[in-house]
Amino acid sequence: MKNAQVVQDQRTADFEGERRRLVRLGYRMLGSISEAEDVVQDAWLRFATVTGGIDTPAAYLTRVVTRLCLDRMKSARARRETYVGPWLPEPLIGAVEPDETIADNITITLMLAMERLSPLERAAFLLHDVFDVALGDVAAALGREPAAVRQLASRARKHVQDARPRYTIEAAEGDRIARAFFAAARDGDTAALSALLAQDVEIHTDGGGRVLAFRNVIRGIERALRLFAGVRRKAAQPPTLLRTATIDGLPGYVSIDRGSVLQTTALDIRDGRIVAIYIVRNPDKLTRIEEFTSSQRTRPMS
Repeated sequence: MKNAQVVQDQRTADFEGERRRLVRLGYRMLGSISEAEDVVQDAWLRFATVTGGIDTPAAYLTRVVTRLCLDRMKSARARRETYVGPWLPEPLIGAVEPDETIADNITITLMLAMERLSPLERAAFLLHDVFDVALGDVAAALGREPAAVRQLASRARKHVQDARPRYTIEAAEGDRIARAFFAAARDGDTAALSALLAQDVEIHTDGGGRVLAFRNVIRGIERALRLFAGVRRKAAQPPTLLRTATIDGLPGYVSIDRGSVLQTTALDIRDGRIVAIYIVRNPDKLTRIEEFTSSQRTRPMS
């Protein structure tokens, strides 16, 4: 009995030591923190009850989480085919939830590019290129030969090459641009927006059919300027800035729109101009920051 308890205690310690990394992997595979946590919990149940010894707990857990994610991705892709409007991953807000920050140099832009990969390509790319898992261990996790895994990762790398972060922006500069953009969008300031937006800017808005949102991606500065001007004219109440934040590696902010709708806005900034705007309004994807922000709604930032 004592030996069994020692084994169980060691497995608990091994799992807790890997939990954060496993949630990171699950989130990058699925685009959902809640689903990632469910997968990791399932992996723990298997890890805790498996008989026999496990030589490398980290490799075992990585293999189980990867396979569980691959199973979930089948149904997730089917759901996204009927998703209302643009789909965006659940936002990770570093300034709001520092313990949940996933610092692996993957932005929303890259996550959207990974949506175009096959599940096996995505897994191979993440495990090998992002999480630095040895090729042999990736092969074991995917049930493929190492040569096949190398080809999967290579194809994925080529497909997402243009979306990988190539531009660095200082935190203070990102915060300044985020604040300037919020103010310009709030006021419908066309001149200020023109100075901030790139000519080929894109606006992605995820409402999931739950709240008012743009059903299609808005492309081009002229359409964007008309959109912001129209929103300003129709708004009965201006938006409220709750705080600036880093959202999936991009500068951005959390705000309240139309007096009650919580949203996050992330900005992809290159050469001082905003090339993409990612707005999440779907309340199902914002539950993690709802409690935090509700305490701040009476204390808006200037």
